[in-house]
Amino acid sequence: MYKLPKQYLNNMQELLKDEYDDYLNSFNRQQYYGLRINTNKISVDEFLKISPFSLKPIPWTNDGFYYDINEKPSKHPYYYAGLYYLQEPSAMLPAEVLPVNENDIILDACSAPGGKSSKLANKLNGSGLIISNDISVSRLKVVLKTIETQGITNSIIMAEDISKIDRFDEAFDKILVDAPCSGEGMFRKDKELIKTWRNDDYYPTLQKQILAKAITMLKPGGQLVYSTCTFNPKENEEVIEYVLDKYPELSLQPIKRFDGFASGISDKTKECVRLYPHRINGEGHFVALLHKQGNLKTNNISQSINKPDLDILNDIDDNFFKGNIVIRENKYYLEPNHNLSLDGLRIIRSGLYLGEIKHDNFEPSQALAMALNINKYGKILNLDMDDPRVLKYLKCETLNVKDINEDGYYLICIEDKPLGFAKLNKGIFKNKYPSNYRYQ
Repeated sequence: MYKLPKQYLNNMQELLKDEYDDYLNSFNRQQYYGLRINTNKISVDEFLKISPFSLKPIPWTNDGFYYDINEKPSKHPYYYAGLYYLQEPSAMLPAEVLPVNENDIILDACSAPGGKSSKLANKLNGSGLIISNDISVSRLKVVLKTIETQGITNSIIMAEDISKIDRFDEAFDKILVDAPCSGEGMFRKDKELIKTWRNDDYYPTLQKQILAKAITMLKPGGQLVYSTCTFNPKENEEVIEYVLDKYPELSLQPIKRFDGFASGISDKTKECVRLYPHRINGEGHFVALLHKQGNLKTNNISQSINKPDLDILNDIDDNFFKGNIVIRENKYYLEPNHNLSLDGLRIIRSGLYLGEIKHDNFEPSQALAMALNINKYGKILNLDMDDPRVLKYLKCETLNVKDINEDGYYLICIEDKPLGFAKLNKGIFKNKYPSNYRYQ
């Protein structure tokens, strides 16, 4: 049973009018669950050929599908291989509508839990840079795991209050602001959000501050998506109207319409999109696409190859090491090339964590394993789906291996897709799968 605040119900009745009863009835209907294919690792067509799930396309995405919750895709080895990301269907729209070009420099301003960042990284296809920011360091731990599992190498994870950053003027080609909000569109999905609902100006004030700062960071000619998971016009259309009035160089861009999509409620915001759970198979969302007047300049960032001389890294194809190798406290990172000043900022992770020196030996990271593919590494143990060693590995158990003799680190794969490392030393095959990734 959903106990919704009276003032909230009054607001929704005024907003929806004849559709109000249909909206209330949506609380009694099934929720929908989404799976987005990680095209950084596998194409949509390739995944559909091997998918063990009954999938139905989500209309507004090119890589998203509905799945039956009873099939439990979070328990499948493909999930641990990072072949897909589980994401609420409506939440796939904001990153989908943001146009991305090769070598773009992108900011995901409020990135936790990381699903939108991973989609934008897929669009970059290994080029350019994405900065995934969130004010909460604890929430960024989830973002970091998402980025690593998805095999993304061209990212920086940052913990800052975007509204207070005093740099990055006109630094980004594209920006996504999935703003903190009252969460009304997720009441059906998460009843706990109802308890923290507020009807004051806290969120609109915060949203205007974040969006205004993001606009100063956007390059002339760049594009920005503003989105929320709420219905309140104060947090949606009124925020957009505010920045359109304040920044005359901005204009709203059309978003492709699909069955059930509603437009913004004012004449000035009709290009915006509203998603309601009684109209579509998904939860509530608001999305606006903004364009900043000007000519977008192409980023000319050199892609030098820098490979450290370490035994295990010598088994990796040279072309993998595009960027700069940085060493901090015996830890090695492969940082993407960029021209941004990050000094003094809270950087949780810059680039790909390769591994660290322990007891005079280099130990590769789980992030490195997930970023590799079977053609870029020399030592492979490739397992079939029905091999019992797959789950043994994911549960951090010892593997029985008799057909490998050469010592060293082996990339454990399932049907050519990496899961992590294991190390053979004097006949003992030690599982190196991280305990915090362990199959549950």
